Parts: sequence; structure tokens; C-alpha cells
Amino acid sequence: VILESICSGIFEMGCRLRGYETFYMDMARNPAVTAALLDKLVELKIQFYEEAAKRLGPYVHFIREGDDMAGQESFLISPQMYRDIIKPRHKQLFEAQRKLLPPPFYVFFHSDGCIFDIIPDFIEIGVDILNPLQLTAKDMDAEKVKREYGKDISFWGGGVDTQNILPRGTPKQVRQNVTERIKKLSPDGGYIFGTVHNIQDDVPLENIVALFETFMELRKY
Repeated sequence: VILESICSGIFEMGCRLRGYETFYMDMARNPAVTAALLDKLVELKIQFYEEAAKRLGPYVHFIREGDDMAGQESFLISPQMYRDIIKPRHKQLFEAQRKLLPPPFYVFFHSDGCIFDIIPDFIEIGVDILNPLQLTAKDMDAEKVKREYGKDISFWGGGVDTQNILPRGTPKQVRQNVTERIKKLSPDGGYIFGTVHNIQDDVPLENIVALFETFMELRKY
């Protein structure tokens, strides 16, 4: 079973509950409010994991936990603010998952954007699988990401450019892009093929077919 978490990530939920501008100010100027809100979100998520473990325990391969920490061009908060405020709570969540759910269980974490500089932080707190590899984001070069971190973490996604090539390219360009991504991300294992994000309704059917057929040809990587 691939289990969806009870809600979005703690950082994302803080922004939604307080409003983005207010929560950003809270993080900078009101640490007590920030801590109280984030800790309550962590508590609720762990209660969800506990209930899931009772009902589904040995069948859960991973819980799809995520928190978008970056946009396409920059972090949403500074890496240091992530390390000081969010990272310890992410660690608490992942430790609870491992404690409650028996092997084979893997810690899966989703974060879009240009997250290259904090991938070591994800590895440090126990992330096994990183998704979605938005390789069109700043500093997210496929070869560089694989070379620097591929021995320590598995990558799930990044298999085709879903922003430009998949919706607006030709089937030939889709095939070329998929082939290139698999070639760069698959060496020595640890790669799970997938698109960067959801396939939208503006993607031509022939491009979806080209994506699928190319993957099927190369899937024995």
C-alpha cells in the first residue's frame, strides 16, 4: 500500500492555516506561535500514522509525506530557517513512521523546486526516496543530482519535462527527453521512473503514448 498522508506538509499547512504572509512573519518574529502550530500538526500526523499502523501495518510500503520547500528559482524560506524550524519536525515524523511501520518500509518525501542544497538534510533525517525531481528548477541538473546524492537516496520522478516538452514538444522530443533522463538517473540503480508531476489535460495523447512506449523500451535499466 502507498498511503497518502492525512494532510499536506507541516510548512504548507502552516501557510494555509495562517495565510502565507502571516506565517512567514510568524516564522521570523513569533517563534512561540510557529512552534505551537507546527507541533500540533506533527502530533496529528503521528496520530494518523498510529491508526494506519494498526489497520494496515505490514502492507504499507511508504506514506506519501511532502512539503514544498522551494520554488523554481529560489527557496521559499532560507535553508537555515528550514534547518532550525522545519527539519527537526520532519525528522520527528520520519522517526515515528519507522517506529510504527515494519520493514519493508521506506521514508518517502516530496518537495518540488530547487532543493539541491538541502538534499543532504533530507538524507540526514532518514529520507529513502525523494520525489519529484523538478529538473527544470534552478541547480537541479540530473547528472549533478545523481552524482552528488545518488549513492545515499533513491529518486522517484524526473522522467520527463512536464512543464515544456511533454505538453508542447513533439513525440520525438518526448522520446529524446525520456531517454536522456533515464540515462542520467538510472546508473547503479536507485531510480524509480515517473513524470515530474501530474500530467495535465493540455498534453497531447501522442506525447503520452511516446512517454509510455519509450519507458517500456528502456525499463530494464
